[in-house]
Amino acid sequence: MKPISRRTMVKGVGATLALPILDAMLPNTAWAAPEQLVQNRMGFIFFPNGAIMRDWTPSQEGDKFELSKTLKPLNSHKNELLVLSGLAQTKARANGDGGGDHARNSAAFLTGAQPKKTDGAEIRAGISVDQIAAEKIGKQSKLPSLEIGIEPSRQAGRCDSGYSCAYVSNISWKTPNTPMAKEVNPKLIFERLFGSGEDRKAMEERNFYRKSILDFVASDTQKLKNKLGQTDKRKLEEYFNSVREIEQRIDRSMKDAEIARPDVDIPAGVPKDWAEHVRMMYDLMVLAFQTDTTKVCTFMLANSGSNRSFKEIGVNSGHHQISHHRDSENLVSQLQKIDEYSVKQFSYFLDKMKSVKEGDGTLLDHSMLLYGSAISDANRHSHHDLPIVIAGGGSGTLKTGRHVKFEKETPMNNLFLSMLDRMNSGVEAFGDSTGRLEQLS
Repeated sequence: MKPISRRTMVKGVGATLALPILDAMLPNTAWAAPEQLVQNRMGFIFFPNGAIMRDWTPSQEGDKFELSKTLKPLNSHKNELLVLSGLAQTKARANGDGGGDHARNSAAFLTGAQPKKTDGAEIRAGISVDQIAAEKIGKQSKLPSLEIGIEPSRQAGRCDSGYSCAYVSNISWKTPNTPMAKEVNPKLIFERLFGSGEDRKAMEERNFYRKSILDFVASDTQKLKNKLGQTDKRKLEEYFNSVREIEQRIDRSMKDAEIARPDVDIPAGVPKDWAEHVRMMYDLMVLAFQTDTTKVCTFMLANSGSNRSFKEIGVNSGHHQISHHRDSENLVSQLQKIDEYSVKQFSYFLDKMKSVKEGDGTLLDHSMLLYGSAISDANRHSHHDLPIVIAGGGSGTLKTGRHVKFEKETPMNNLFLSMLDRMNSGVEAFGDSTGRLEQLS
């Protein structure tokens, strides 16, 4: 039987839905030519204000390491992790530009470039690693890249010691002068991923009757199911259940927002609860990767220097405020709670990625997901020995289950160059890179 095209979609009146990889798409229903069907996915998750490094860094190196206090929530994924120590992002340092480490943190994080100190229109950083990958392989997917976040962006004005808010709000840069604005509203991301092709009338009808996008493609879906075996039918049903669940959660969030709206302008579809918002965004990342809608994604858990409080875990003061803890054990303890709370959400994401079967492995096996920041100790504004974790097997190109400690001041851009190699980008240098990180495999 001739394999179904990898680009097969189910369609309805004004709606189109991409599909995950099915066995029926594989030659002779075997995982015979993975390079034709699956390439690495690349994801970057950024958190602000550094980390309490004594509770982040494992004490042992190699594959006999134990996860630290902060990374403990990742214990079920220990064998799928690379904890990397010793990396530095030198362009996040002042280098003669004075204050503004938080703005430089986010601007240099993925660009490896020194941002121009300005709060005017002449912003300049560099092309970020995700956009280099998107430029090289983006045509293979519906979306070359996807940029999402939790806190809204500001692309103008002064935000940090003379630096433009554009630096604080973005980690993805298409050109040195053009940041890729992130989307924080799950509903709009959902429509972007799965609503392509919907005409205005169909979208209005769906919203009015609270219909699922799955209802619009039901007829085409049934025709496809008639061609599939039991395993594929089950896989398709699991995927559709995920899509419907996210739709329902977005709908509930919109209703909650309407109830809480009185005097506050709350974007429709944005949950009030931080963890729920984060998890919803992670779920959307999973679906984007699963359907091959994109292979490249960036996610800002907060803008750089964010001062959000986390009252839900007993931290009532602002994150940025207490990050300048001056070695107060009380403040250090509160910061560690925030670090661990954020890692718990990342673990949820990895659970979801691992649950999606794909070919001879899982979606996590065929991905490289970097979780980190370009600040380590926020109290001292350190930009060396950064908190970096990579999850996923990179389609067999990463040797995981290890804590790797690099020589001091090893450029983080060496890591990005190594990741770009695994995306078949053909790039020979990036930022201040001095070579590849051979220890990754």
